[in-house]
Amino acid sequence: MELTIAVQNLGLGGLRTGSGDPEHRWPLLAERINSAAGRVGSRRVDAVLLQEASDWDRYGHRQLGVAMRDLDLDAMPIPPSRSGIPPVLLYRRETLGRWTHWNTDFAEETLHGFGVAVFDVGLPAPLALASVHLNPFVADKARAEAKLVATRALRYGPYGIVAGDINYPPADPDSPCPDYARMLPYNRSARTRLPSEVGGQLVPDRRVTEMLAYTGYVDAAAKLYEERGDQELLRRTGTDDRIDQLWVSAPLRDTVVDYALLETPEGASDHHGLVVRLDLDRARTDNMWEYR
Repeated sequence: MELTIAVQNLGLGGLRTGSGDPEHRWPLLAERINSAAGRVGSRRVDAVLLQEASDWDRYGHRQLGVAMRDLDLDAMPIPPSRSGIPPVLLYRRETLGRWTHWNTDFAEETLHGFGVAVFDVGLPAPLALASVHLNPFVADKARAEAKLVATRALRYGPYGIVAGDINYPPADPDSPCPDYARMLPYNRSARTRLPSEVGGQLVPDRRVTEMLAYTGYVDAAAKLYEERGDQELLRRTGTDDRIDQLWVSAPLRDTVVDYALLETPEGASDHHGLVVRLDLDRARTDNMWEYR
């Protein structure tokens, strides 16, 4: 069974600018997401993990309904969000079936909230998906959020996927350095180590994503780069770094077979999206531990 997952930060729901002025970018975003499958040789997208779904719950969840119609997908409920800028998750029932669990436990422990959607896709244990948007202000808080979400996505067994706006540099120390010339001061103070810790140099703070790796997850783009050596796989998704990422738990490592950035149409968002194709027939089926 193949599974194609698209990830996209909407930029305040695709409905407004950062200043709050109306800016209806959703049609551009829908076009981008609907074209994602072709970028990795798939027929259709099976799950879409979105961030910054601001106001998607207003007016009777109108925009969530629009997204379901335009993408021809079903949606999980919007998770609790302290910021009011939640992530959302849409899925194709024909591929994933009906969800068995929707777990938003401890969502309030994070700034933007999250939920874990669980599906029975024929593996020895359920498959869990979490759309995440980590705290952009303080790396230590984001590190705690990364550990929490990574753990909760393993609540139902060893098959977990965590993806979204990670907001911090990739874990691999050989990853390209951020574009410091384009990095704004508040992002520099969040995404780099304190000068006193590193002899006054600009050093990417990779500890947030290292926590995902330490919890047993694999960065999909980095995995394919290791195999192919194609620098295109490591291109930036934001203005200054590859901060949007998809991570799979270790038993799903070999399922990652393709990856591409989503860049068109231009103006859809201030983030590139990404799409990953998984071949679940390659999943490891040994060591089927249970959460305890």
